[in-house]
Amino acid sequence: MNRTLDQATVAEFRRRVYAHYEAHGRDFPWRHTTNPYHILVSEVMLQQTQTSRVVQKYLIFIERYPSVEALASASAADVLGAWQGLGYNRRALNLHRASHILLAEHGGHVPQDEKQLACLPGIGPYSAAAIRAFAFDLPTVFIETNIRTVYLHEYFPEVEKVRDRDLLPLVEATLDRESPRRWYQALMDYGAMLKESGNPSRRSAHHRQQSRFEGSRREARSVILRNLLSLGPLAAADLRSRAAMPLERFDDALASLLRDGLVEELESKYRIPA
Repeated sequence: MNRTLDQATVAEFRRRVYAHYEAHGRDFPWRHTTNPYHILVSEVMLQQTQTSRVVQKYLIFIERYPSVEALASASAADVLGAWQGLGYNRRALNLHRASHILLAEHGGHVPQDEKQLACLPGIGPYSAAAIRAFAFDLPTVFIETNIRTVYLHEYFPEVEKVRDRDLLPLVEATLDRESPRRWYQALMDYGAMLKESGNPSRRSAHHRQQSRFEGSRREARSVILRNLLSLGPLAAADLRSRAAMPLERFDDALASLLRDGLVEELESKYRIPA
């Protein structure tokens, strides 16, 4: 599905996006900084999590761990404790591991290089490109749910099952290379507005409905982690009793936490890794 854009079409599209941004742009704390570490933290927190849930957690986390060095010097248990309430706790452990890599290999600095960024735990191609745009104002090409919504609405208004590979050339063709940071902020805000009336992103081939938290493995994992964070190391029987869930569900959640490195077994007790 090819879409050819002339300069006038691109200029009009940018005008509409920027006009909405000037009138209705959202205000987030990570938009008031270009500190690459702070941008890294925000991008990890925003993975699969709504902005409204991230704002206060981001502010608290940055106050507690204002630098790569501060995060690396903390224990995994402390970092996981600070992360509670955001969900997908593996992100916290990945961010903690990333801080050690940044200290050891990059002098405590977040690199600009996309490949080096993508090698950090929990940082895939999208997050690497977003960090480059928001921290360094570099004209990278990437797509996420709000950006996807904009291009589906504007260029594929009646088409179902549109793939990102059909959208990415349009993202590149319309990119404001003189101000990529501001452009992507404007795009995301325009997409967030469009989602309020019909949500065009449902027509994406990549659209997935997030599963319910209640009764899920994610909920069971969260219960186990909260107990270990608040009470310290626990024997299996004690942990199972405090978790108060069916044995099969408990065993499944605990096994997944062990696989992900969020929990470890030492001397017949389970605990958060040191």
